[in-house]
Amino acid sequence: MPDANPPAETVVEVDTRALGRAISTDLFGAFFEDLNYAADGGLYAELVQNRSFEYSPADRPEWHSLTAWELLERDGAAGSLTVATDDPLHPANPHYAVLTSTTVEGVGLCNEGFDGIPVRAGEAYDVSLFARLAEGAVGPVVARIESRDGERVHGQAELGPPGGSWRRRTAVITSEVTDPDARFTLAVTGPGTVHLDLVSLFPQNTFKGRANGLRADLAQAIADLKPRFLRFPGGCLAHGQGLGNMYRWSETVGPLHERRQQFNIWHYHQSMGLGYFEYFQFCEDIGAKPVPVVPAGVCCQNSEVTGQAGLPDEDMGAYVAEVLALVEWANGPADSPWGAVRAAAGHPKPFGLEYLGVGNEDTITDTFRDRFSRIHDALREHHPEITVIGTLGPATFGEDWEKGWAFARERNVPVVDEHAYKSPRWLLENSRRFDRMDREGPHLYIGEYGSWCNDGRGALAEALYMIAMERNGDVVRMASYAPLLAKRDHTQWLPDLIYFDNTNVWTTLNYHVQQMHSLNSGDTALPVTVTGAPQAPAVQVSDRHDIRIGTGSDTRAEFTDVFCGPVGEELVPAPEFHNWGTQEGTWGIDGATAAGSGAGLLLTDAVRGTSYAFSVRARKTDGVEGFVLCFTGTTSDRRYRWRLGGWGNRATWLQRVDDGVGEDLGERVLEGVASGRWYDLRVEVDGLRVRCYRDGALLHDVEDVRPDPEVFAVSAVRDSVAGDVIVKIANTTPDPVTVRLRLSGAEGTTGYDRTMLTVPPDATSRYGPAPATPAHDRLTAPVCVVPGHSFTVLRTDARLSMRVDSQITDRGRAW
Repeated sequence: MPDANPPAETVVEVDTRALGRAISTDLFGAFFEDLNYAADGGLYAELVQNRSFEYSPADRPEWHSLTAWELLERDGAAGSLTVATDDPLHPANPHYAVLTSTTVEGVGLCNEGFDGIPVRAGEAYDVSLFARLAEGAVGPVVARIESRDGERVHGQAELGPPGGSWRRRTAVITSEVTDPDARFTLAVTGPGTVHLDLVSLFPQNTFKGRANGLRADLAQAIADLKPRFLRFPGGCLAHGQGLGNMYRWSETVGPLHERRQQFNIWHYHQSMGLGYFEYFQFCEDIGAKPVPVVPAGVCCQNSEVTGQAGLPDEDMGAYVAEVLALVEWANGPADSPWGAVRAAAGHPKPFGLEYLGVGNEDTITDTFRDRFSRIHDALREHHPEITVIGTLGPATFGEDWEKGWAFARERNVPVVDEHAYKSPRWLLENSRRFDRMDREGPHLYIGEYGSWCNDGRGALAEALYMIAMERNGDVVRMASYAPLLAKRDHTQWLPDLIYFDNTNVWTTLNYHVQQMHSLNSGDTALPVTVTGAPQAPAVQVSDRHDIRIGTGSDTRAEFTDVFCGPVGEELVPAPEFHNWGTQEGTWGIDGATAAGSGAGLLLTDAVRGTSYAFSVRARKTDGVEGFVLCFTGTTSDRRYRWRLGGWGNRATWLQRVDDGVGEDLGERVLEGVASGRWYDLRVEVDGLRVRCYRDGALLHDVEDVRPDPEVFAVSAVRDSVAGDVIVKIANTTPDPVTVRLRLSGAEGTTGYDRTMLTVPPDATSRYGPAPATPAHDRLTAPVCVVPGHSFTVLRTDARLSMRVDSQITDRGRAW
């Protein structure tokens, strides 16, 4: 509940004359991973899907070399369309189409694109392909952009007749109409057989007009964030699903037909048209530092069959050389071996690489330590100018996180990468965690973080968490929200920063928060004193507790013998199941047994008292996961979820649920649930302590003590270049707050340019315009009202109050 007697005024005092604390010049950036169709069908502007006929069941079980393609036989024509691999265009691109026409004309093939091919009236599209005549006398190949039903031709061009060897053909088509759902066709005159490969339809209107470039509107949305850096290509994509799926940068920088394509760990395809050259070029175009991530010589620990595996010892020398070659490719002169490869692609000038990530969320095993150390030591010896970014594993706590920090200190790794997908409440509770960081240890890169919510509550929690980063910008060197992009109907991960389809780009509330921070960055954090700030409401003790039993996804189970009562006393039978409510799923009751699937059966006010326990017998009858038990704690803000056989029946763990988001409490037990077996499950809640037993064995024992959330946060920074002082205020409470600003040493009246995002906590943004956008105005007085549920940026020219001596200048360049 809101404070019944809030202070009349909250005073924010900023010492503008203090030296302050240097902030990383690279603090707020962006992270691109080829997830949610972010690359092919997304940021990469190619309009033809499966242009090289390299799709396979490795991508998705139902895919094959002709996925997205179809044989055309117009007006009674006859022909065939197959795929061959003998004598290909290049060994890295082994499949090609074989189109045979047995009639004079009317035979061809068409491509559906990625959910259709969007074209605009008056815009030009580059057509290219490799063709080879196999037999017969096939005439000119004709390329067309057509309506989906083929009834209307929007534009066409001839590419000339194929010859007896592979040759690239090009043409330009200008579309006469706007059509968001067109198709692309190629037709031949016959009879005869022609081989086709790398068939491309590419808009000339790419970002910055780059050939083989990026979709202009999506790239512009990223550029408008003004990121200081761009991390790529992953994420889990970097270390891959098994050793053979590791992302190898050197296979993505040559001519398109020589790039090795592979399946995407997120269950689609990587054409590698968007490769390292295009990533680096994009970084240069938007003024962001490139932060590539290479595998640490190990694949993802979640790789099916193998788990984490290291490259064989005999292959590590070549792999280390490959990583060193990346630095030469990026930074070497144009006449160096790898610099020449860059120059041949059209960029003789070095890119100026400063950072290199080695590894991603890797389990800190002996294998990882060995492979990482070899790479790190070689980089330190041959390229000491490169700042290596290590990894802390997949969480913000636990064994790998602790081992990761210890290993980084042992090896003197300058920066470590932490990932934090959390509930909004967790971000508020942990906003002060950076205050306690070792100022002399490795710096922190929060490479992936987000609130699990595309709503106002999540966006404002992120705004506050970023204020905390900024206040500690001397040790938090870099941060990037993740994931960046998500395509409608092709999304594997929610939430995301930017949503899109073939013709629309939707920026979220979270995006606006990121942009407000990035556009208002400073180089020095100034001392701030806040008096009378709102506080989080007191937590109320609860003596009524709910119980819910259910299953994981696509799972059926039976439950019986539910008992409950105070801890330390004999439990008594709970009411029969026909007295329980059904939240979600399909459930049937047969006497004392409930059978079904879904979120489960709910018993409200199951137990009363300040401590309680309940038990249930459960048996999985069918499906891919196990059981889910939900229950409330003994305070109003504690709700818990015990997942047994979650994550595809691979693990069992306990979570606290805030804002509908589960936060793991302790390490996961890597055990699932067997079908057909009865389990005796018991939960005990005693104050903040939660214990979970399976068949009498204690699996989880957690004291759920967490910091009080920071609900009103302030930072103040100096932008020495502009000569401005910037004050940021995140108010996550429902109440407006009257704020008086005091800039110590300011002379006369100080005005402020104000940017403010105000949004209800439950307002959502995803596939459509955000429900709120930042508003801009000018304040002329030092007192302003900060609305509830808002993020405010106040920017003032404070030159008269600043110390502008060499000490301040040096502090601003400390990074």
